[in-house]
Amino acid sequence: MMQLKCPICGGQVVVSDDALPGEIVEHECGAQLEVFKKNNSLSLRLAEEVGEDWGE
Repeated sequence: MMQLKCPICGGQVVVSDDALPGEIVEHECGAQLEVFKKNNSLSLRLAEEVGEDWGE
């Protein structure tokens, strides 16, 4: 397991060693976070919410 920093609250988030970019994890602060690769290392960012498609 590796520990990454939550970009929202700054707390430690435990992520499995085999986590892949695009994987969604939830943190105890209530944030949904997305794993992404930055400079050959994994980081976390706030996951985008799925918006509604109004069929335009």
